[in-house]
Amino acid sequence: MREEILLSLVLGYFLDLLIGDPHWLYHPIRLVGKLISVLEKGLRFLFPKTEKGELVAGVFLVIFTTGITTAVSAAILYVGFLIHPAVKFVMEVIMCYQLLATRALRDESMKVYEKLKAKDLPGSRYAVSMIVGRDTENLDEAGVTKAAVETVAENTSDGIIAPMLFMMIGGPVLGFFYKSVNTMDSMVGYKNDRYLYLGRAAAKLDDILNYIPARISAWMMICSCFFAGLDAKEAHRIFKRDRYNHASPNSAQTEAVMAGALHVQLAGDAWYFGKLHKKKTIGDPIRAVEYEDIRRANRLLYVTSFLTLLLSGAIRFFI
Repeated sequence: MREEILLSLVLGYFLDLLIGDPHWLYHPIRLVGKLISVLEKGLRFLFPKTEKGELVAGVFLVIFTTGITTAVSAAILYVGFLIHPAVKFVMEVIMCYQLLATRALRDESMKVYEKLKAKDLPGSRYAVSMIVGRDTENLDEAGVTKAAVETVAENTSDGIIAPMLFMMIGGPVLGFFYKSVNTMDSMVGYKNDRYLYLGRAAAKLDDILNYIPARISAWMMICSCFFAGLDAKEAHRIFKRDRYNHASPNSAQTEAVMAGALHVQLAGDAWYFGKLHKKKTIGDPIRAVEYEDIRRANRLLYVTSFLTLLLSGAIRFFI
């Protein structure tokens, strides 16, 4: 069992690097997203539109989403095992591949890079709007670049290291449990009028699940700076100083490392849904941010994911 989980994750990781997330292939996380949307509509209908009513609805949203997602993923593997153990293993590999986003994160952020390199600011704004939650229509070149670099840094943990660690512990079933929570947070975990109460349970659970993975990701990123040609010493200094300069207890962990490694300043005020949100900065403006930083961020992303796979795999194998 231990060796099977490890092998399926390793194969899934390299499958992700090889083919990424083809747009023609319907991704199961999109099904999770549709499930969340359907449940949200139903729960809003059933529960009163009061603070308490929406808080309770949010708890049920978490229970139903995680329960259904986990049960379906476990059932798929069980059916595969009934057919043949080899079929179950192939399904595990595919599920591990689908839960990782290394290639997809690199590809989507590099679309921003290519638009910026071509001096297509409107195109870069649109490209970055596909991977960030903030308003992008008024961003300048530096703002677009920072948004792309920040999402690479944050999703190094959320989209790669965290699911990798959960799968290393409990296989793709636990991985899908994590991704269901993370998807809920990305859809309803906003502090706006619509989701302030209904999304609170999902946001808090996401903070809890990511608490340890975010810190492991940050330390692995610092170590990876040595192999990615970036400044590990400055990455560590900014991490120690600015890792809590964010409303989330987790997001600034990897963003601080990235800012230090690149010698740039990230974060700061941003617009969400037409409202300006005052945010602390992360890092020092040793130099101006430039679109080449997107490539550097992706280099650090790849090295971090590979080293984490090696280290966590070794721990899983020998313990």
